[in-house]
Amino acid sequence: MAAELMTVEVATATAAGMKAIGAGIAVGLTGIASGIGEMAIGSAAVGAVAENKDMFGLALVFTVLPETIVIFGLVVALLIMFQ
Repeated sequence: MAAELMTVEVATATAAGMKAIGAGIAVGLTGIASGIGEMAIGSAAVGAVAENKDMFGLALVFTVLPETIVIFGLVVALLIMFQ
């Protein structure tokens, strides 16, 4: 009975809403995972730089590495929204 009441407008709005939810989940979960990864990497990087100043460049690279995952999540979200 619910299928009989669904119009084209309702189906279109539902599809757009599901796309938005999927895009939000893609960005949100990658952001949370990146934050968890950066938590451990950041504390280790600060400890390494405190003991040896020459490790700063390498520690910076390792700290920035998890942030690229959020960029991938953003790309997936854009692909979902503009498909």
